[in-house]
Amino acid sequence: MNPKVDDRVPVLIVGGSLVGLSASLFLGRLGVRHLLVEKHADTSHHPRGRGNNIRTMELYRVAGIEPAIREAASVLAPNHGILQAPSLTGAEQEWLFREIDPGGRLARFSPSSWCLCSQNDLEPVLLRSARELGGGIRFSTELVTFEQDAEGVTSLLRSRETGEERWVRSQYLVAADGPRSPVRERLGIGQSGKGELFHNVSITFRAKRLADVVGDRHFIACYLTNPEADGALLPVDNQEEWVFHAPWHPEQGEPLDSFTDERCERHIRTAVGMPNLDVEVTGKAPWHAAERVAERYGAGRVFLAGDSAHEMSPTGAFGSNTGIQDAHNLAWKLAAVLCGWAGPGLLETYGRERRPVAQVTGERASARSAEHSHPGYLVVPGAGRQAGVLAVALGYRYPEGAVAGADPAGAVVPETFESAGEPGSRAPHQWLLRAGVKLSTLDLYEQAMVLLTGPGPDGDAWHTGARRAADRLAVPLDAYRIGDGAEDDLAPEPGADFAALHGIGPDGAVLVRPDGFVAWRSAGVAEDPEGAVAEALRAVLSL
Repeated sequence: MNPKVDDRVPVLIVGGSLVGLSASLFLGRLGVRHLLVEKHADTSHHPRGRGNNIRTMELYRVAGIEPAIREAASVLAPNHGILQAPSLTGAEQEWLFREIDPGGRLARFSPSSWCLCSQNDLEPVLLRSARELGGGIRFSTELVTFEQDAEGVTSLLRSRETGEERWVRSQYLVAADGPRSPVRERLGIGQSGKGELFHNVSITFRAKRLADVVGDRHFIACYLTNPEADGALLPVDNQEEWVFHAPWHPEQGEPLDSFTDERCERHIRTAVGMPNLDVEVTGKAPWHAAERVAERYGAGRVFLAGDSAHEMSPTGAFGSNTGIQDAHNLAWKLAAVLCGWAGPGLLETYGRERRPVAQVTGERASARSAEHSHPGYLVVPGAGRQAGVLAVALGYRYPEGAVAGADPAGAVVPETFESAGEPGSRAPHQWLLRAGVKLSTLDLYEQAMVLLTGPGPDGDAWHTGARRAADRLAVPLDAYRIGDGAEDDLAPEPGADFAALHGIGPDGAVLVRPDGFVAWRSAGVAEDPEGAVAEALRAVLSL
């Protein structure tokens, strides 16, 4: 392939849903010029993919859009918990869980919190923010083919509106093109896992009197278990707009066109226990739950992210969150390599870090669907009630990858959440004051490597050595002394112990990556701080 190139861009993103738009946002924040193409004409109009976990909201906080997302999600702000019942009108009701964060105890671990924001509300926020950062985004544009060589990727794009074709040359290609990813298939990358789990038809509908029956049971979802008409009911506006997921069995020869409006309306009335409910079907969309993970997360200069890399059961909203976190992991690594302060080997750590996380998270998602008896999933729970989602949302780790000193035998997702500052884990949250302004340690991590130390002469030694090492290696690095003195950069909240929280001694140091994961730490002061930091930077950044 040796075509005339019409456009050149460092990164081409294929797919403009949650993951692709998040990748555009994160790259834009890092100053990386890119082009995103999406075959559909606009963002999603269907209310799905609504659960944004605490880690995802931390990423959006650092990217500066958390307030806009919460404003877009305000209509569902009162909704909490998963309800299970034979109907909405009967006496038998069971909360699988009532509150996501009872008592607000998660505030000690994070500056953010879980947010219920449907995909059709979240995507416009991401799109607007990505465009404000200069992201080139083209809807109604599809990838026709691509070829890669040692220096880059040449892609043929076609407008679905005009038929115009253009050749684009990029240094890297990010495929966020969904579970049936044409890019993954062209690369010949296979998948492993349980495969298809179950199938549903998502029905959007209006029902003016349903809110009166729901009352103050403001649930995230209600699993209705009437054997004649089971399914999952989800609110859209807590008033008139609703979604119902009805089981579909194509494996038994059930055709999709059998889900007529009349059948759907009858099914919903029976499921909720209101024979005379006014139901107006406004849309239908099939979806398939599966557990699959790509055997590789890329080939050469092409990388997979989101559903192209992994599929998960929807219970717990693990799939979309894992995909957004894929994009965040990949974005800083692309930026570091493109800007010249990391070696190309850093990009090889993307799959080494993210693939194991997807494998374990996918297994947890399937187990949670079984535990909750998700409509259409005809399996018997195997391990009883699952542990809380915090270990999955915040506790996942990178035993191998762009880290120095991580335990390669450590659990990728532990059974319980711990925040101990270990290399390969998400850096702990701690409230700080800078010139009287309150911020989280997590707010420090985005644009550069960050070194944190305590105050005093040992902190001075670490900072002097770290800056020399970073200058010598041409690596952007911010260094902060955390203490109560006038000469310190950041002041901890009263009673907070920075060193203990990060698993070091008072004279130790912690090196954190731009994605907020601990890259390396030293329990105490090194004999040669400059050499110690330089060695860590070389190992982490493949220098």
